Amino acid sequence: MAKTAVVTGAGSGVGQSVALKLVEQGWRVAILGRRPEALEETVKLAGSLAGQLLVCPCDIGNADAVAATGKRVFAEFKEVEVLVNAAGTNAPKRSLEVLSLEDYHLMIDANLNGAYYCVQAFLPQMRARRSGTIINIVSEAGKQASPKAGPAYVMSKFGMAGLNQAINAEEKPNGIRACAIFPGDIDTPLLDKRPSPPPAEARAKMMKAEDIADCALFVINLPARAVVEEMIVRPL
Repeated sequence: MAKTAVVTGAGSGVGQSVALKLVEQGWRVAILGRRPEALEETVKLAGSLAGQLLVCPCDIGNADAVAATGKRVFAEFKEVEVLVNAAGTNAPKRSLEVLSLEDYHLMIDANLNGAYYCVQAFLPQMRARRSGTIINIVSEAGKQASPKAGPAYVMSKFGMAGLNQAINAEEKPNGIRACAIFPGDIDTPLLDKRPSPPPAEARAKMMKAEDIADCALFVINLPARAVVEEMIVRPL
């Protein structure tokens, strides 16, 4: 198995934590995100392992940008064994009553279309090689709508769950497996985009990004004969 991976949303939160845990296990990782400065922070956190990271600033909601980044990654890595779709966003004004068309499209592009574009960029070579693992970091909002999440976020996450199911339905004969992880509340910067960000005492009771990263690493490290198709993880 090629020890090469692509992680989106790698400048913070779950994506950053997954990338750092992968390099600790000897993987070379292409880290994608919109903000170069955030990706550079991930590089700093990697310390002596920073040389295993390939920094790829990319707006995954832009199909052309993803295609170009895919070419760059393959030029460097030759092949990619693992794709982790961890990028995601929301907006403070998220309810049906106040959601703007601009914010709606932003969330669908970042959370759903971006995951699809990345799958289409890296899946063909997995299929040709008959080996690959795709991890989709969804949300419990992809199981049940709630006012806390807002409709655009919920729609994007239900779509991401459907994408995960479609990959498994079509690609299992090609040796490819996909896992959708549905986390509950995680203490990440995304909380700051809530209409009323939770206070420190509430955040202290939430899961941490590394908890979800550990779930992703568990699935990635399973023997190729096994697949965890879905995983729901909530704070105790």
